[in-house]
Amino acid sequence: MTKVIAVFNQSGGVSKSTLTMNLGYHLAQKKQKVLLVDMDPQASLTAFMGLEPSELDKTVYEALLGDEPLPIHQNIHSMDLAPANINLSGAELELVVADMRDMRLKEALEPVLTQYGFIFIDCPPSLGILSYISLVAATHVLIPIQTEYKALKGTELLLTTIARVRSRANRKLQIAGVVPTMYDNRTGQGSQSLQSITNSLSKIGTIYPPIPRSVGFADAAQEHLPLALYNSKHPSVSILKQIAQSLSVLP
Repeated sequence: MTKVIAVFNQSGGVSKSTLTMNLGYHLAQKKQKVLLVDMDPQASLTAFMGLEPSELDKTVYEALLGDEPLPIHQNIHSMDLAPANINLSGAELELVVADMRDMRLKEALEPVLTQYGFIFIDCPPSLGILSYISLVAATHVLIPIQTEYKALKGTELLLTTIARVRSRANRKLQIAGVVPTMYDNRTGQGSQSLQSITNSLSKIGTIYPPIPRSVGFADAAQEHLPLALYNSKHPSVSILKQIAQSLSVLP
């Protein structure tokens, strides 16, 4: 069965797009067919993958609101991409009155499901309708959390949203785990935050090894490359491989 993984946190700047791109790449290297879906109007994932959002004629927006086929750009670093641009911001308002709005993304993905082993959905940093329909379409949700003091403050709302989806719209949604990001073991706050994340969230799912804070990710994104292609010896590459391996055997 295709695993559709929503990378979800309502906080911005927690490395959702970076994680989506890099985990997708490592799964593709394991001979998995991977599709990335950008559901964020800021279109960071689209830009990271080397497309210019403002120049795109077709994006996820047309698939959600225009009932058009999902526009897929093929074989970018061994992955496929359904891109986004700022037009997607209008979908928040338009979906409020749309028929069967909860199912719009799920239905857009259905024609291509059998073509992929993994579909990653890069959710926007909000608890709005775009994140909600992403969770409805997903089989699993992966939660990146920044290892800072404030990180756990919004977790209750995040888990409440997941629980709301699981209560009715998508009862089979599973939590794939939590990825601590931007970890700095040189600071007391980093170590304490990682311990708090582990203590508070281990009951909901796997806590993966933390991804260290590093300018390498930004440098790789600027070159439109996964970290492993930009610097194969970067210490985070082995951690990303380990997380991808765990995702590859999800039930």
